[in-house]
Amino acid sequence: MAKQHPRTPVHSVPDSALRFIGFLSFFDRYGTPPMLLALSLGTSLDFAQAVQLIAAYSLFYAIGQPLWGLVSDRFGRLLVLRLALIGAGAGALASIMFSDYVPLLVARCFTGLMFGALYPTLLTLLGDTRQGVHRARGLSDLQIYSSLGTTLATVSAGSLATYLDWRLVFALPALGCVAALYALRRVQEPEHTRAAFSLVAALRPMNLALYAIVFLEGGLLMGLLSYVVPALQHSGISLEMAGLLGCGFALGVILGARLMRSLVSRFSRTWLIGCGGLVLCGAFLPSAFWPSTASYTITALLLGATNAIMHSSMQGWATDIAPTARATTVSFFVFSLFVGASIATYLTAALAEQGHYAQIFGYGLIASVVLVILATSTHALWAKNSGEKHHSR
Repeated sequence: MAKQHPRTPVHSVPDSALRFIGFLSFFDRYGTPPMLLALSLGTSLDFAQAVQLIAAYSLFYAIGQPLWGLVSDRFGRLLVLRLALIGAGAGALASIMFSDYVPLLVARCFTGLMFGALYPTLLTLLGDTRQGVHRARGLSDLQIYSSLGTTLATVSAGSLATYLDWRLVFALPALGCVAALYALRRVQEPEHTRAAFSLVAALRPMNLALYAIVFLEGGLLMGLLSYVVPALQHSGISLEMAGLLGCGFALGVILGARLMRSLVSRFSRTWLIGCGGLVLCGAFLPSAFWPSTASYTITALLLGATNAIMHSSMQGWATDIAPTARATTVSFFVFSLFVGASIATYLTAALAEQGHYAQIFGYGLIASVVLVILATSTHALWAKNSGEKHHSR
């Protein structure tokens, strides 16, 4: 009996496939920024147009979330996962066929739309096939592998594009999609409450409160994370060293996820959200008051730990809050996260242009205190009203 997981179908998605697809989706998402210069030199694009490829990819990555959630709840998780992998592979292949702006822009928009379906669907599958501690540990593992994808893309994409060919950075995810589809060849659709699906369940007041909270979390955790490497550069170190120290984020995710594996069996999710929120406050504190290379490195490390502790707990909440519309809820959750990140970056862009990074992280510190209060109190209220006990994480 010890070998069986509750509610896990015989042909459920293997953990190795979940982790690999999580790695793959983040490798593609973060592979383009490091090769902007090489892309502008190797194609007919200027630097601004290369930047627009990233913006367009991110836009379609975000706006496709609600659509994918609706399709997943209506027709099944595995159908969405396989269709998205086929589309993402096709989009990646199309990306290596063009070097002119318009066709390459279209290819990257389509690729972003397809890759945007992967991670939310993985979260939904974990919600369908895991419970309690097993779900929390699955989310932590997914955090680790997605962070490794981000790190490998950040470290290697620029070098691959500069010393070999920019097309290789787009070709690797295409090969990865083929490998992922092969890994899913015998997997069957897990059971979920498809027949009882209701969009209203994803738009209840408590769900809307969750989306608002994760909107703020996305602004702080992802929006302000984008300033760590520029801040490190501004402190006087080289771009290469800044990129290396910025990878402290991935180290923080890995260490935090390992810590979470022991914490989830001992503490409630409300406690973990609050603990992760305090780590987020600690991430911004040194960079707000004592800006330096060391403080920015600490910020990167603690943002990664926050991602593993607080954000994975928020993801668990998203998979629990509306079981009859789980995929739709998770998709709105991810959509809110990325919109929050985009707006936070937009609102602070002028300060970053002037090099006022300490002021940016100071605002982050203040907003983090607000986030901790809102997230912990709202989750505690939801847990009380829904009858959640210590086992829900």
